[in-house]
Amino acid sequence: MVVATQSLEELCINSIRFLAIDAVEKAKSGHPGLPMGAAPMAFVLWDKIMRFNPKNPQWFNRDRFVLSAGHGCMLQYALLHLTGFDSVPLEEIKNFRQWGSSTPGHPENFETAGVEVTTGPLGQGIANAVGLAMAEAHLAAKFNKPDLKLVDHYTYVILGDGCNMEGVSGEACSLAGHLGLGKLIALYDDNHISIDGSTDISFTEDVGKRFEAYGWHVQHVSEGNTDLDAIQKAVEAAKAVSDRPSLIKVTTTIGYGSPNKANTAGVHGAALGGDEIKATRENLGWNYEPFEIPGDVLSHFRKAVERGASLEAEWQETLATYRTRYPEEAADFERRLRGELPQGWDKTLPTYTSADKGVASRKHSEICLNALALAIPELIGGSADLTHSNLTEIKGAGDFQKGQYGNRNLRFGVREHGMGAICNGILLHNSGLIPYCATFLVFADYMRAAIRLSALSQSGVIYVMTHDSIGLGEDGPTHQPVETLASLRAIPNLLVIRPADGNEASGAYKVAIANRKRPTLLALSRQNLPNFDNVSIDAVSKGAYILSDSNGTPDLILIGTGSEVGLCVQAAEQLRSEGKNVRVVSMPCSELFEEQDAAYKESVLPKAVTKRLAVEAAASFGWCRYVGTEGDTVSIDRFGASAPGGVCLEKFGFTVENVVAKAKAL
Repeated sequence: MVVATQSLEELCINSIRFLAIDAVEKAKSGHPGLPMGAAPMAFVLWDKIMRFNPKNPQWFNRDRFVLSAGHGCMLQYALLHLTGFDSVPLEEIKNFRQWGSSTPGHPENFETAGVEVTTGPLGQGIANAVGLAMAEAHLAAKFNKPDLKLVDHYTYVILGDGCNMEGVSGEACSLAGHLGLGKLIALYDDNHISIDGSTDISFTEDVGKRFEAYGWHVQHVSEGNTDLDAIQKAVEAAKAVSDRPSLIKVTTTIGYGSPNKANTAGVHGAALGGDEIKATRENLGWNYEPFEIPGDVLSHFRKAVERGASLEAEWQETLATYRTRYPEEAADFERRLRGELPQGWDKTLPTYTSADKGVASRKHSEICLNALALAIPELIGGSADLTHSNLTEIKGAGDFQKGQYGNRNLRFGVREHGMGAICNGILLHNSGLIPYCATFLVFADYMRAAIRLSALSQSGVIYVMTHDSIGLGEDGPTHQPVETLASLRAIPNLLVIRPADGNEASGAYKVAIANRKRPTLLALSRQNLPNFDNVSIDAVSKGAYILSDSNGTPDLILIGTGSEVGLCVQAAEQLRSEGKNVRVVSMPCSELFEEQDAAYKESVLPKAVTKRLAVEAAASFGWCRYVGTEGDTVSIDRFGASAPGGVCLEKFGFTVENVVAKAKAL
């Protein structure tokens, strides 16, 4: 039925819909269905509820918005354009999904101002949002005063059926309910359609009851297509519940307004096509050209600019008062917002000599974390139920729990994937917090999607991964990450550091803390490692360096990482006693080494020396870059075995004798 007259609100909602329809059609690619169905709830949020400043997308006390169903990104781009964000002019709407545009195929925080987190892989966004809400809660507990609320904002999410099917959302939302994150409000776009068709074929659980079991406050808006008042009242009711996160199930029609494709999978991930767009325009009474926005619609939406400036000005007055009354806290708060680390923070990192007792690198990590925590109050993190194995507790910092949000030890439970995604959210809150999270290295596979998104979204999370090789012993092949290092090194923009001793562990943390737009993964041993005299903290930043050398041109270069560097040192001593010129290179981080200039790389690994042996208790995959066709590896290209760690290492050839034999064979 053709709509004869439309209110201004209906025109605003249809403007969102048709910007999405027209952009997807022009690109011949995209997902128009979600923006068409979710436009009413999005309009209510952005026009009536959320506090933000389009001319300063990074204003600290803005409400955070996450489109967890990131495939429907034209919904967010339309809102950003209509409310006046400079990052999305109309030309960029027309340039949707094209090379170099600020409107890529899924929202990317590093491409588009106004996008808080990178979403697309379903479930990640809602999990990020849990992290955003945790960051807000922590900062509010740290900085708010009885007479001044400096930190006071909400995190809003739109998620879909796919997000609720993905396991990562369950992990994160379970934790959010436990923590009672009252400023997290999620609107569930309940449209019953996924790519394969009706969700009845695979997804029939009662999502509301599930979230109630998680400890969330749950409401249902049954007429999400048209009942704006009910949506607004539900959000306001959710805001009034301060001790629980809220889920609002909003039942909608995917592709609302399309006569032939609404409520079908056909409108989920493909352009409507010219004939159907014409029919939809007639059905919704939209008498405008492609990309045309009615003047009164744009005027209404652009009120957000003046409103946002006023909101930020009010907050700036609060900040000015805070500076006067609480100057020390204000200085710390503003330093964090600037992204500045405390002066001399790296001087707290411990140093070692060979006379110092060797301990596991996971123990060195614990020492570093606790030293840094005293110098860097924004360091916050924890483990996936392995605190006493990963050694990641900040002593005396207390547990982050409901009502105790100012504490710094995060208890993630056995939720590795959710943990990684939550830490991305904490980091991307852009308030200076430095999150770390920990588990066994083998379980990096459980959280790989979150680690990958850390690297993609320039999120400098620190991943503390212990039990890094077959040296962990009796737990056996299920827990021995023989292939994991190689696979992690394949992720662009991720620093994988495997320290050989205490100084390298300190150097690894220096690199990790300094890299705020690049994640770092530390691979740490369970077994004790000796300390070496020729290692400095700063050597790690080069990625690889000469640990020991003979006089003259080397006959052979031994390259080791982590616990195997000690084997290389001992083997080199034996080979030198037999008249060989042997160089030992420690390579804690191949990514950093590759970033050095050609002269430095040649000084460490001269091209003329082709006899090279790499020693690492992991797969040989990737080492061909450094050993070439004339070199070899001491590695493990099969799954491990259950036995004491020392026995495993011996049986798989990680002995001085085998390293020497392989070197001589070269």
